[in-house]
Amino acid sequence: MSSSYGENIRLSIFGESHSPSVGMVLEGIRAGEKLDSDKLLRFLARRAPGTREYSTARREADAPVFLSGIKNGVFTGTPVCAVIQNTDTRSSDYEQLKRVPRPGHADYTAQIKYFGHQDSAGGGHFSGRLTAPMCVAGGILIQLLENEGIRIFSRIYSIGGILDTGTLDAPTADKAFPTVNDEKGAQMLALIAEKRAAGDSVGGVIEVCAKNLPAGLGDPMFDGMENRIARAVFAIPAVKGIEFGSGFAGANSCGSENNDAFYSDNGRIYTKTNNAGGILGGITNGMDLTFRAAVKPTPSIALPQDSIDMQTCEKAVLSVQGRHDPCIVPRAVPCMEAACALAVYDALLGRRKETHP
Repeated sequence: MSSSYGENIRLSIFGESHSPSVGMVLEGIRAGEKLDSDKLLRFLARRAPGTREYSTARREADAPVFLSGIKNGVFTGTPVCAVIQNTDTRSSDYEQLKRVPRPGHADYTAQIKYFGHQDSAGGGHFSGRLTAPMCVAGGILIQLLENEGIRIFSRIYSIGGILDTGTLDAPTADKAFPTVNDEKGAQMLALIAEKRAAGDSVGGVIEVCAKNLPAGLGDPMFDGMENRIARAVFAIPAVKGIEFGSGFAGANSCGSENNDAFYSDNGRIYTKTNNAGGILGGITNGMDLTFRAAVKPTPSIALPQDSIDMQTCEKAVLSVQGRHDPCIVPRAVPCMEAACALAVYDALLGRRKETHP
């Protein structure tokens, strides 16, 4: 099972949704770097369950316990290991899923892949619960990137077709619901409440921006910045698509419209527009790195759905019980920032090796 990421840093994630804990090991942090624990906890609270009316009722503190790699708030240079306890689990809600898989979920593919030996409670290792340790690592790297002057922030771009308006040019993390336009955010919340009341769910799109990146990060072909970011982003369950800059809309334009014209200012090169999303040939060009990721509707819904009994191969009708988010998007916002930080920090360290061998 591939649950690791990175070349110059190395992140490994372990645990299952209802195991005693989930956790991560992060290698590659330089000795002497400092961690603001309060800031990390605030970041993790944005992802934590049970804190909003539109999230699952499962409540977890999501406070990491560091077992190694940090002492008195300073990283020691050795592997950083942190665990987060799972304290509010109800595994009985998932008993039927051992035989009847949820449409849209990994229950069926996990059964085929692991011959029935997988931990299915709460979705096991396929659960969004595993984004908690991912956010521990990402939250650490966001702080280290900020020390370099690099800022990563995001917003809910759309939910159920309702588009946020305005431009993502400042953090939205201080908002309970991270949209630029509060009126559009209210409309999204109303739609989520409507779908929840109906026993259904809804998906959406998240936009991420990384500012003040130097030009030259990334590589052509298989290790381009798009590749690195996509690999980290697709570790977030429910992500089904990603686009950079103008993305798919750019495919409907002409080169004269989509090309970003160059100009110089005080000896530095910029582009007049940013349809490339800050990346050319897999390498950052010094402009804002921007991407949007599509998040599908939560597959665990109360409405009856057609499924199959995997033991008898007979038709079954499934109505999912338990506690689930009617919309994954709001809690996935910090996860996207964490994924971006993983890719950017890894590429930044790689670039330093090239310039200071």
